[in-house]
Amino acid sequence: MGAAENKKQIEQIFEQMATGNVGALREAMADDFHWVLPGDWSWSGSWGPKSTALRGLLRPLMAQFTDYRCEADLVIAEDDRVVVQARGHGTTTRGEQYEQTYCFVLRMADGKITELVEHCDTALVERVLERPAA
Repeated sequence: MGAAENKKQIEQIFEQMATGNVGALREAMADDFHWVLPGDWSWSGSWGPKSTALRGLLRPLMAQFTDYRCEADLVIAEDDRVVVQARGHGTTTRGEQYEQTYCFVLRMADGKITELVEHCDTALVERVLERPAA
């Protein structure tokens, strides 16, 4: 798949996530998928393959929300990379608002996401969320 097809696929995923269907992202992950949180903070690290990312990061993370959605503001694609500027909206199980900003850099192969590097407001994460166990 080329850049245009990759961009279209990611736009469709974020259209679903904007309605609260975060499972759309899970369905697009390759088996060898890795989720990377760069930097030097409590959530830094890499979760992969897909089964580890789901079990160790995404399920415990999403369990902290009563509702969550994420919408793309900008999607840019080149070769096998898609960059998404997005906003997350949610309420934690403790009743705290979660208004997040993101920059996701995704790598695609054969119509699947093989890597997602997430840049976000780390101070917000540290303040309102509990870190999933490593």
